[in-house]
Amino acid sequence: MISSNDLKPGQTIAVDNDIYVVLDTSQNKTARSAMVVKAKVRNLRTGSNVELSWGGGEKVQPAEIEKREMQYLYDTEDSLVFMDNETYDQIEIPKDRLTWERQFMKPEDTVNITSYEGEILGVQLPDKVTLQVVEAEPAVKGDTATSALKNAVLETGLQVKVPLFINQDEMIVINTSDGKYSGRAK
Repeated sequence: MISSNDLKPGQTIAVDNDIYVVLDTSQNKTARSAMVVKAKVRNLRTGSNVELSWGGGEKVQPAEIEKREMQYLYDTEDSLVFMDNETYDQIEIPKDRLTWERQFMKPEDTVNITSYEGEILGVQLPDKVTLQVVEAEPAVKGDTATSALKNAVLETGLQVKVPLFINQDEMIVINTSDGKYSGRAK
């Protein structure tokens, strides 16, 4: 058990048969009342963000999340198929559970699949991914007074804003937390 005072971002906890990852914590102590610990958390099953609170020093159940490296193979009509790199076992995850993650994965990519007590929770993406620009608007001549951006479509279908100097067929780095351009691939 973890004391509510010791919760930190990135920890996984089990509360009322749900599994959460801690995003942020705050402690509030006044002279008149006992300490209250509040945590912003994301439900790993539904993806929704909520705020939970405990009294100071209350015990919270930690959740042991397992990560296995798997290769993304292909899409079926309603799911994505992954293969374990060691055992060659294949699993399917419904597409609707990976709406955000699909924008950053292409077949043959290696990703971490997270699970809790045998239940598949989803895909843990790396912080940044390298993707190819398949379509980019032409740069407008003279539009360089400010840090101008233009629209680009990547090989996964993700649409991003990129600097004017990025052209079609270039490889760029995308931040997976917010889906924004991070830089040119080296």
